[in-house]
Amino acid sequence: MEQLPTEQKMRNQSLFSLEKGWLQGDLTAAQYLWTRGNGLKLRQGRFRLYIRKFFFTERAIKHWNRLPREVVESPSLEVFKGRLDEVLRDMV
Repeated sequence: MEQLPTEQKMRNQSLFSLEKGWLQGDLTAAQYLWTRGNGLKLRQGRFRLYIRKFFFTERAIKHWNRLPREVVESPSLEVFKGRLDEVLRDMV
């Protein structure tokens, strides 16, 4: 196990990289705060300030709209988290 790259070690232990962990947190918050289970597509706005690109709302919307329907339409937050974990595990 010592010779494996860090990504492979984390995958073997069912752990996510920092980026995937942040994405998981953003999408979980989006599901809880915005949709309350209604599964609507969200729109990104246009802004004059470059800094707005990095706000939570802009970070999460792009990924939210790419989620499969069965994840977005989860009946509860716990079910959403489980389905989101499965989707993120398949990402490279």
